[in-house]
Amino acid sequence: METTWEHRLRNAGLRVTRPRLSVLDVLAGHPHVDADTIATAARAVHPSISPQAVYGVLKALVGGGLARRIEPAGGPALYELRVGDNHHHLVCRECGAVADVDCAVGAAPCLTPSAAAGFVVDEAEVVFWGLCADCQVARRQHGYGTATAIGEGVGA
Repeated sequence: METTWEHRLRNAGLRVTRPRLSVLDVLAGHPHVDADTIATAARAVHPSISPQAVYGVLKALVGGGLARRIEPAGGPALYELRVGDNHHHLVCRECGAVADVDCAVGAAPCLTPSAAAGFVVDEAEVVFWGLCADCQVARRQHGYGTATAIGEGVGA
């Protein structure tokens, strides 16, 4: 019996391999992770998988539309399986936690820039920056106010 991952790989025109299945399993349980974390977790199931193989798998999955690569400023590329919709990301300035956030209004209002400069826009990437709930609590416990941290990076 064919698994969901096998079916998705074949529908994307990709061969079903143990490394691809391992990486998909890791991404299913851990969205928004970098390639090194994926490689470490995949090795627990598939001990012979190399970092180079993981990078190759990630490139194939992104190219096949099964995974998405996001690149928050100042950090490594992160990968997730949520594709084909218009969602954005919240990134914590303190710990680097990433959360998905749906587009704020309408079907895809951010796909209509005020001036497209001749481009046909098919995707927009918005990253919201701030402090996650855990880091806000930690700052309060250590006597740091959140208003300073948020004000430093946004519009200051």
